[in-house]
Amino acid sequence: MIHASAIIHPGARFGENVTVGAYSIVGEDVEIGDNTSIGPHVVITGRTRIGCDNRIYPFCSLGDVPQDKKYGGEPTCLEIGDRNTIREFCSFNAGTAQDVGITRIGDDNWIMAYVHIAHDCQVGSRTVFANNAQLAGHVHVDDWAILGGFSGVHQFCRIGAHTMIAAGSVVVQDVPPYVMAAGNTASPYGINAEGLKRRGFSPDALLALKRAYRTIYKSGLMLDEARAKLREEVVAHPEIQPLLDFLGVSKRGIIR
Repeated sequence: MIHASAIIHPGARFGENVTVGAYSIVGEDVEIGDNTSIGPHVVITGRTRIGCDNRIYPFCSLGDVPQDKKYGGEPTCLEIGDRNTIREFCSFNAGTAQDVGITRIGDDNWIMAYVHIAHDCQVGSRTVFANNAQLAGHVHVDDWAILGGFSGVHQFCRIGAHTMIAAGSVVVQDVPPYVMAAGNTASPYGINAEGLKRRGFSPDALLALKRAYRTIYKSGLMLDEARAKLREEVVAHPEIQPLLDFLGVSKRGIIR
């Protein structure tokens, strides 16, 4: 299951049925779960933990030191969950001591070629990153988000759940849950109605989210006033709660 030309440190820990392709390198502090497939010419180094049933394609670099001038060799980590597809030439860096020290990627993510996930990013589950999507350091991406090809996200931004970022967009502020964003710099373009339908949101829930979007973006209210109005509506429409929670923790401000 391990190609003869692969270089595997004796300290690396493998689960069952792990495959490693030609000329790949796996470092001493790497742990790889059951049934994970690693293609040829992949480098996995640092304190990296990879779960089960992942598919890692050729020429990826996973767990190397962060591209941060403040990094001083601290024992930081990269953690990848289960059932992720990681296509060619992706690079995921370890965390830094200035944050939680761990770059995390959840489960069931579809990550296409040339994606970069920088130090201390926290990526949820069931996301889609199209080719060349790029995350700067300390970015949070919540579950079910979709990032289009060649999109870029500024450091410390947060991308909410069920969002959709159009190809070529440049995100410099937080994108609330359910919202579609596009442009340089990214602006809001309604809710991700089609994606929400596919995930089983009811017509009533979609209507409530559309009203919430209008409250935030079309009513002329200040953000605090809009939040107060949404708090009145959340009892009847609990699907608004993730939006309220997000607005409560946003630090860079939301796209407007």
